[in-house]
Amino acid sequence: MAYVWNSALQKKAGELHGDAWTIEIDETIEENGAAPSWHQYISGSFAQFRCSLCRRGWGSSKVKVVFHFNLNTASRRGTIKLRGFKQECKTCSAPQWERPQFPVENMDVLMEKLVKKIRMRCYRENLGETNRPPVFNGRIDGPHETAHCEACRLGRCSQAN
Repeated sequence: MAYVWNSALQKKAGELHGDAWTIEIDETIEENGAAPSWHQYISGSFAQFRCSLCRRGWGSSKVKVVFHFNLNTASRRGTIKLRGFKQECKTCSAPQWERPQFPVENMDVLMEKLVKKIRMRCYRENLGETNRPPVFNGRIDGPHETAHCEACRLGRCSQAN
């Protein structure tokens, strides 16, 4: 999964002053838990899920994504840590936490917004406040399944009803 995110990041890499940036998946990072020299960006997006037990699939437009990022100016290398909060199947009696699978279009929008945050926070660029409307490749209506959302269980979901 990190490969796909790194591929989306490389589409925007030209905006990062020639520095080398990589993304790693880190399921331990927490909202407001970034180390002092790290920055944080939190967003939400549509993603697909598939139950590893019954193979049922579903989509959610309320998947929380947390990024922590840091630029080592001496080595000109940046690191991005990413956590996409999981969901579980609502029909299985002993469901597993399933990882979100983001459509490429949604990953591109997330990377565009993340790169803007990196440029503002790590390179101190003044980019103003332009908002690109979110892209949701998938269904965006329907209830939020609070009982099956990892972020809700951890008290980190702003979508909880």
